[in-house]
Amino acid sequence: MTRLQRRYSNSGCYHIMLRGNERKNIFLDDEDRQRFINIVNKKQTDNMLILYAYCLMDNHVHLALKDTNNDVSISLKGIATSYAMHFNKKYGRVGHVFQGRYRSEVIENDRSLLAVIRYIHQNPQKAFLVQRAEQYQWSSYQWYLDRNREGSTIVDVLYILKMFAEDQKDAINEFIKFSNENNKDTNPYLDDNEGNGTIRTIQDGKVYLHNYLNQNWSEMSLDMIKTEKNFRTSVIRNLRTNTNLSVVSIAKLLGINRGMVERVRS
Repeated sequence: MTRLQRRYSNSGCYHIMLRGNERKNIFLDDEDRQRFINIVNKKQTDNMLILYAYCLMDNHVHLALKDTNNDVSISLKGIATSYAMHFNKKYGRVGHVFQGRYRSEVIENDRSLLAVIRYIHQNPQKAFLVQRAEQYQWSSYQWYLDRNREGSTIVDVLYILKMFAEDQKDAINEFIKFSNENNKDTNPYLDDNEGNGTIRTIQDGKVYLHNYLNQNWSEMSLDMIKTEKNFRTSVIRNLRTNTNLSVVSIAKLLGINRGMVERVRS
């Protein structure tokens, strides 16, 4: 089958997603995450791209960037290759680290750029990993909140903040308000509803479940899962749809029998 030709942005700006091969984790510890960020930053110092936002999840990465090399594929290939070499050497493995080609969408105006940045920063919240974007360590959101910033950062925050106000403190406050709004755009932003591949263990599931219940079922307690059928069904369906937990793991997490989980379809 012939590959679809990539669209190229007139503005040079793109939303990029790199995903682990077979949706497996591409970051196994914080050293891996920092190495990836360093590799991206090296491309900036080589004048190949300008980074506006990033978010590193366990099995995929989102980037909002501007290509200054007139061929974004060269920059992305370099990033993916450099990181794959690190990953394979560190863990004594061979083969692909990333799944196929990177995915991309063009960004042609400032409105779309801001919406993509907001979407990227909201990723950990939508995965119920944190309650607020600033709680997630491995996204660029915290760079935007630094009111005592001196010198440059890995992310070109000043370019974005000036879209909100000339005064930096005012701009940060407006950026925070904007970031807390829901994206009203219908564009799925490369989201293909494949579930949250970062939730694979019962321990991760406990964190996910805690945040999910706080945001959606604050009036209910987990011990009501056995007696409140509608509550139980909704929780099980969410876990089966949005995590990679097995039926057995979900049953253990909720303290119910396997049959209860199997009867609920995602």
